[in-house]
Amino acid sequence: MIDLSLLREHPETIVALLKKKDPQFDGMRLLELDKQVRSVRMVLEELRHEKNSLARSGAAGATPENRQKSQHITEQIKTEEERLAGLEAEFKQLYLVCPNLLADDVPVGNKESNKVVKSWGEQQVFAFEPLNHVQLNDKLKWFDFEAAARMTGSNFALYRGQGVQLVYALAMFMLNNNMRHGYSPYLPPYLVTERSLEGAGQFPIFRNGVYEVAADGMYLTPTAEVNLTNLYREHTFAESELPVRMTAWTSCFRREAGTYGAAERGLIRIHQFEKVELYAITTPQEGVREHERMLACAEDIVRQLGLHYRISLLAAQDCSFASAKTYDIEVWMPGQKAYYEVSSSSYCTDFQARRCGIRYKTEQQGKSQLVHTLNTSSLALPRLMVALMETYQQSDGTVALPDVLRSVTITC
Repeated sequence: MIDLSLLREHPETIVALLKKKDPQFDGMRLLELDKQVRSVRMVLEELRHEKNSLARSGAAGATPENRQKSQHITEQIKTEEERLAGLEAEFKQLYLVCPNLLADDVPVGNKESNKVVKSWGEQQVFAFEPLNHVQLNDKLKWFDFEAAARMTGSNFALYRGQGVQLVYALAMFMLNNNMRHGYSPYLPPYLVTERSLEGAGQFPIFRNGVYEVAADGMYLTPTAEVNLTNLYREHTFAESELPVRMTAWTSCFRREAGTYGAAERGLIRIHQFEKVELYAITTPQEGVREHERMLACAEDIVRQLGLHYRISLLAAQDCSFASAKTYDIEVWMPGQKAYYEVSSSSYCTDFQARRCGIRYKTEQQGKSQLVHTLNTSSLALPRLMVALMETYQQSDGTVALPDVLRSVTITC
C-alpha cells in the first residue's frame, strides 16, 4: 500500500506517478473515497458524542424531548454507519489494487522501454547448429512432460535421473552461494493463507493466477516472497536488528492461464517450478544499497556458472505491482536464440511493510517506522537448467556441465 498522506498532500503528482505504472488506475477516485470515509467518520464521532451528552444530561430523569432527540440521533448513527461500511468496502477494494510508486529513474513505458544497463560474457559460438533443450532431452531423458501430464496435467514437468540430480545440485549450489553472501536459509510451508497473499501484494490483483485449496481456505505459494514477507508480519524490530537477510528454496505454483505459446514450450514456462529466493528487510536509508547488494548476489551465481547474461532495468509498466524498481537478469539461451529472465530483483520500499505492519524503532528517537523490503529470484531453476543445457551442449547431444557443478552432481 502507498502512503495515503502523500496522495492527500500532493494529489496531482501522486496520481500522475500511479498512472505511469498503471494507466487504468483511478487515483482520483481513491482520493475522493478517502475524503468521504474520513468525513463520515467525523460525522459519526460527533453524533455519538451528542448522544452520550444527552444520556449524561438525562441521568437524573430524561425528558420526552430528549428521548425523542436521542432516538433521532440513533437513527442517524445507523444510517451513517451503513454509509460508512459501503464507502470503506469500496475504498479498501481500490486501495488494495493501488500499485506502488516508482523510483525516479524507472523508464516510462512498457517492455519495449526496458533499459539494458549491464552485460557479462558473450554469446556461445558453436561449430554445429545448437539444439534447444527439448531436442536435447530426447537423448538425455532429464524430464518427461507426457508422464507429468498423465498424473497431473499439461505444462507440468517430471524430472528423471540426472535431471533430478541437477535440480538438487543447482538448489544447493545457490543456497550455499546465498549463505556465503550473508543470507540465512529458511524452508517455509508451501501453503499460505489469503491474508499472507494480500500482505505480499499478490491478492487481490493476482488472485486468478494462484492455485486454491478451497476446502482448507489456503493456497499454494506462487513464490517464497509471500512466505518471507509474512514471517515478520505485525512485528517491530529494533533498528540494530536490521538488515535481516533470508534465502528460501521452495516449489512455486502458478496457473498463468493463457500465457503459454509455441515459443515457450518445454521448461521455459511451467505451472510448478523450483526457485531459490532472496529476501531482505532493512531501513529506508539502506534500501537502495541493499538492492544493489542483493542483485550482486544473484549475479554471482550466473557468473560462476559461466552463462552469458544481461541486466535490464524494467520500465514502469513492466515492473511488478509491489515494486518501486526492478532489475531482471536475463540469460542467453542458444537453443531459443533469445534472452530469458532467470531472476527478477525488486525493491518494494514500504509497500509490503504497510500491508503487513512490519516496523522498526529508531535508536535515537525511539519512533516506530515502516521498514523497506526487497526480493530477488536466486534463481528460477527450470530456466537455469535450459540455459545450462543449451549453452554446454556438445555435438553428440550430451551436456558438459561447468566444473562448479561437477562436485555436487554426476558428469553428464
